[in-house]
Amino acid sequence: MPETLCDAHTQWASRPDDERFTSLQDLYTHLVAQRAASRALIVSSRSIEAVPLDNGQHLTIRANDERFGDAHAPTHWSFGQLASLAGAPAGYLRSLPAPMAADCINYGLQISREVEDVGLLAQNHGTAVLRAATGPGYGRIWSCDIVGQMMQTLDLAAWKVPGVFGQALSEVTKENTTLYAGDRDMWVFLADETHRVDVPNRRNGATGQLYRGFFCWNSETGAGRLGLKTFYYDGVCGNRYVWGAEGVEEFSIIHRASAPDQYIEQMAPALTRYANASSQGITRAIEDARSDRLGDKTAEFLAKRFGPRMGAKIELAHVTDEGRPIETRWDALVGATAFARSIPHQDARIDFETEAAKLLA
Repeated sequence: MPETLCDAHTQWASRPDDERFTSLQDLYTHLVAQRAASRALIVSSRSIEAVPLDNGQHLTIRANDERFGDAHAPTHWSFGQLASLAGAPAGYLRSLPAPMAADCINYGLQISREVEDVGLLAQNHGTAVLRAATGPGYGRIWSCDIVGQMMQTLDLAAWKVPGVFGQALSEVTKENTTLYAGDRDMWVFLADETHRVDVPNRRNGATGQLYRGFFCWNSETGAGRLGLKTFYYDGVCGNRYVWGAEGVEEFSIIHRASAPDQYIEQMAPALTRYANASSQGITRAIEDARSDRLGDKTAEFLAKRFGPRMGAKIELAHVTDEGRPIETRWDALVGATAFARSIPHQDARIDFETEAAKLLA
């Protein structure tokens, strides 16, 4: 069943002007400069010290480690991470005068909790800023590597910032762009609206044409996973809602120590395959799924893949959404996607959707 994706609208509506980029090259240049000005190091929690400034309104972070250099001003995000490490509510600390907030952080890091290693991400690009305070095993994937890989493998004559309902943008501006990066994360939406995909019997027996698109996001600071969402869709409006999305698949990688290797081995090839896939292959897969009738073996088919109890829930979700029982393998995918929307925890939902997407193979 076609759905509306709101992810791009949320980014479009919330990103400030200085986090918007009008070309993949400009975004890449920014991310390269950000990485060049950043350095990651692991220090003892005992060596971290919050120091209030003379005006009493702000504080800086120092580390008794020569690699850290001068005091760094914490970002809103890294301040929250430090507060969490210190065992104090970040919102409450922000309401206190800087000297009191510094005392709370220092007590938590240096006295209250046991000593442990902390991963710091410091940046000095004219201003010394602490971007992140994570665990020592944080597996950082640099956003410039991800965007650089896109530039090398995608046909940038086809994969662009999406137009408005298939009409190409005369100019990509900060108002209509879908390329974003801030101090905590980056987010990209690109689409191929040049090569359409024919989908037989899409609505009321008529053949429909879909575009291909993907969202990709990453955080170098612990603000989120590396993620990739691919889909086919009818059109994108000026407010960046994606309408009529089908075949939505989402992958993500947690920033553990093995994350950089996982990106190289799994996600980068997956994006390349999706971007270079022929429309004929996509059409055939959908046609096959729609013509593969399950008959009276629906319950057995679903139970084999998801278990009997989960299979029954998928059947119910399809009946609720479509008003009829599952008849084909495509219906099974639609039912599984409908059921996934009821899963409250994102990790579990992503894992289930990834497994359900195999029904199209």
